[in-house]
Amino acid sequence: MAREKIKIKKIDNVTARQVTFSKRRRGLFKKAEELSVLCDAEIALIIFSATGKLFEYCSASSMKDTISRYNLHANNIGKLDQLSLELQLENSNNIRLSKEVADKSHELRCSYEFYFSYQSELIMNEISSLERKGAQLLEKNRQLKQKVSNLYKGKSLVLADSEIAIPEEGLSSESATNVCSCSSGPPIEDDSSDTSLKLG
Repeated sequence: MAREKIKIKKIDNVTARQVTFSKRRRGLFKKAEELSVLCDAEIALIIFSATGKLFEYCSASSMKDTISRYNLHANNIGKLDQLSLELQLENSNNIRLSKEVADKSHELRCSYEFYFSYQSELIMNEISSLERKGAQLLEKNRQLKQKVSNLYKGKSLVLADSEIAIPEEGLSSESATNVCSCSSGPPIEDDSSDTSLKLG
């Protein structure tokens, strides 16, 4: 049969109160000792009875050392709270600065990518423009060659820089002898043929 729970309130009978105090005090000290041994905890208990008698239990070497340690800890709680607050502020600043660095890095990367794509676009446009100009020059060159070919059918051309006669298509090597060059002075008159080319 289970024990009936006692209602927690002050016991009116002085003798019963003293007996309960004595039993519970011994049980409390026993539990404190068990807790100290099992968990390697430093425990100090101070009890004053209703009559003012002191009872104490300390798991350390002396009660005075434990109380000194308690006082030191109690005094440092405020300092620790202050340090904790400062650390939180520092951590908050670090997080904010890290976010700023990440944002600036992203901004810089985007600017670089924009600049790079802009430069690439400019270069590609320049290349396209040069290719168009090259194609136009090639077409002009072809047209000029065609005009020269049409103008001097049956005659040969002389390259001004190299002074080498290049016969046009369909010309014989004999007709290439009637050539004059701009760099070699005035043309030599030839009575046998008046088909010489005067450049300049």
